[in-house]
Amino acid sequence: MSQRDVKKRVPHRGRRGKHAPKREREYDRPDRRNSGGNNHLSRKIGLILAGIEAVISVVFLVALFQLNMFPALFMAIIAIILVVCFGLILASQFFSKKNAIGGKVLSVIISLLLLLASYYLFRVNSAIGQISGGEYKLDSMVVAVMADDPAEKIQDAETYQFGVQYQMKGEQIRETVDAINEELGTEIHVVEFESLAQQAEALHNGQVDAIIYNEGYSGILEEAFEGYSTNTKIIYSHSIKNELENKAADVEVKDETFTVYISGIDVYGAIETNSRSDVNIIATVNPTTHQVLLVTTPRDYYVEIPGISGGQKDKLTHAGVYGVDASMATLEQLYDTEIDFYARVNFTSLIEMVDALGGVDVESEYAFTTSADSGMVMNVVQGINHFNGKQALAFSRERMNVPGGDNQRGKDQQAVITAMIKKMVSPAILTGANGIISSVSGNVDTNMSEEQIQNLIKKQLAEGASWNIKSVAAEGTGDNQLCYSYSGMPLYVMQPDQAVVDMIKSEINAVENGETLEGSVGTE
Repeated sequence: MSQRDVKKRVPHRGRRGKHAPKREREYDRPDRRNSGGNNHLSRKIGLILAGIEAVISVVFLVALFQLNMFPALFMAIIAIILVVCFGLILASQFFSKKNAIGGKVLSVIISLLLLLASYYLFRVNSAIGQISGGEYKLDSMVVAVMADDPAEKIQDAETYQFGVQYQMKGEQIRETVDAINEELGTEIHVVEFESLAQQAEALHNGQVDAIIYNEGYSGILEEAFEGYSTNTKIIYSHSIKNELENKAADVEVKDETFTVYISGIDVYGAIETNSRSDVNIIATVNPTTHQVLLVTTPRDYYVEIPGISGGQKDKLTHAGVYGVDASMATLEQLYDTEIDFYARVNFTSLIEMVDALGGVDVESEYAFTTSADSGMVMNVVQGINHFNGKQALAFSRERMNVPGGDNQRGKDQQAVITAMIKKMVSPAILTGANGIISSVSGNVDTNMSEEQIQNLIKKQLAEGASWNIKSVAAEGTGDNQLCYSYSGMPLYVMQPDQAVVDMIKSEINAVENGETLEGSVGTE
């Protein structure tokens, strides 16, 4: 290569070298066009998240409004807080010099919390709708045969002789016979007896092959025939619904004194099913003075069942077989008072509600030993005991190992209810809300309307007042007498102590008159 050629190339290199630093400086400069694009995308994402938060906030407020349990002031405060949060997050997307990551994260957290809260609010609303407004009672009519009978379903018993009695719930027996005839396509052969006792005896001695009766009488038959439940089996069931008259639709529960009959039925099935009432407590509530009187009546109290027994006496527990309205009428007559509402609970609901609360602290008057579940022995100490659901149920049902028997059992049932009330007005209601909602759905039934329940809760939230609770128990003496529901043989009953009954009447009147009862226990 010649020197001339080299010289020609040098300037060319110089020009390229001269311009090189310029190109490097251009690469070093920030890409404003790209930065502007990132800010625009970040703002767009922030606005979308803010929009989602706004929609979920509206859903949350709608859920609160439908639940209708929070006072107007609470609702206004919650709405203002949500609007302020939305405004701050929205502003952060426009005025933050960076990408406002904190605002976006906060928006996502708020949205998730509101979504979760909305879900539980709708669940609470649904649960209240399920338990409130009880409009009917359910009778389960059954066909029973001996346990060793080859029949497993009603079709296998087509040629059997069926024992029936029309003295108690006769129209329901006839309806069941018609239902069986329709299902089989033929008429069954029935043998009529004068009483449930004669029916059961006829089945056991082979005079008939099967009997038709209300399943609610099973507990009564168990009293008369030891091992009845294990010696027989059910091969057919027919449900009959009957409407209940609601006389308390217009009661203003937030201002007027009202009374609730709490019935604990001795079954694990459908809560509407008529059955013996193992727990019979009436709660007289004065919402103005915040006084509650719990009155328990022994299940074996020997009383009339108005409109049913025709002047004959029967056990109080048997009134439940004829419906919750029959139990209410019986207690109204006994205490000369008016019972507005009822709340029926079964064994399942008690266990689940206590467990959802994290257990309850129950004060026992005596130390004793009982069986909690599946033969597990439970030692109860005198004083405070912490029970889970099964233990609370065992404690409230024990009557053989406690002084006073059925009298003391009633007091122990009140102790469990008092412990549950105390836990429900404590912060434990928040942590156990989900479990409580699940437990009451399908396991609790009341004729109190949804609006009445909402008004009670709204008043409590607005006032935050403590309540005074007093427990009293009716007493009596053991006896053996014929009962209306089973006249085949005398059954154990409890003759009422009229002096105690009169004392309870005066206590009920005192609550209605706005007095604070001596000996009450506060919830705080």
